[in-house]
Amino acid sequence: EITLKVLSGFAANPNVYGTVVVGNTCEIVQADLLIGRIKEITNKPVEKVVIRDAGGTIRAAELGVKYAMQMSIDASKCEKEDIDISELILGTECGGSDPTSGLAANPTLGYVSDKLVSLGATSILSETSELVGTEDILAPRCKDEETANRLLEIIKNNEEYFEKAGESLRDGNPSTGNKEGGLTTLEEKSLGCIHKAGSSTIMKVYDYGEQLDRDVKGLVVMDTPGQDVASVAAMVAGGAQVIIFTTGRGTPTGNGIVPVIKITGNSETYGLMSDNIDFDASDIVAGKAQIDEKGEELFDLMMEVIDGRKSKAEVLGFNDMSLARKCNFC
Repeated sequence: EITLKVLSGFAANPNVYGTVVVGNTCEIVQADLLIGRIKEITNKPVEKVVIRDAGGTIRAAELGVKYAMQMSIDASKCEKEDIDISELILGTECGGSDPTSGLAANPTLGYVSDKLVSLGATSILSETSELVGTEDILAPRCKDEETANRLLEIIKNNEEYFEKAGESLRDGNPSTGNKEGGLTTLEEKSLGCIHKAGSSTIMKVYDYGEQLDRDVKGLVVMDTPGQDVASVAAMVAGGAQVIIFTTGRGTPTGNGIVPVIKITGNSETYGLMSDNIDFDASDIVAGKAQIDEKGEELFDLMMEVIDGRKSKAEVLGFNDMSLARKCNFC
């Protein structure tokens, strides 16, 4: 069910024109089953290639290329149109966090999130394992008691998954890299993490990869793991058209469906990984800039990317993919 939900969500994402579903008849998620789910949530073009029916890999590849080429031709005929910013869904993510994440990068992203919310758009706060320890801050920010209870439920469930496996969430979180960067406890990491969400009211809590309700605007939470690639995948399946990803230690990751904009508050990391990181917020840590200043700069960069500028992960061709299953792991 999770696989069907996420893969059909990819097909329905606003950045996707059409989909070629490839199967072989022996998988649990059959091609026809997935196509049926796709057609339930979108009217975008979809074609099927079954390797066995096509006569093997070479013929299947030929057929898939034929379908994809025609979709590419059809997509090229689409004309750009102005659209209101309220249609935008931003996914927020952090990975390889260090103290500069909570001091600079995440608050800068939080500024962008709040600005988008004020303009009627949607922003997603993810990574349930990194909300642990901030329940008393986040629950009062929910729009009503039902939403607050749902938020508390996903955080509680996340810890219980580890306990059922005889493990502790805190054994692997903060990670080795987090500790080397200077973070000491999960709560400390979480307090930095939630700055990505700014100060807006939490309007709804979604399951992993669930399609976002277009009638619910503002800040929302999605129940995703702390593992970056699987978390980004869920937000993409939910409908996010762009991801802003904060990092202290640095990361090259990207997604094949949506642009991933990388931001750091660590000047050393930016110097070492400028090939991968789009935005340097370290001036905040150095006392040379304010959060709102860098927030406006990041907002402008996001708008440029939305209008067609490629993020560095796109230029380098990073297309990382991973799905969570029942347990939202670290």
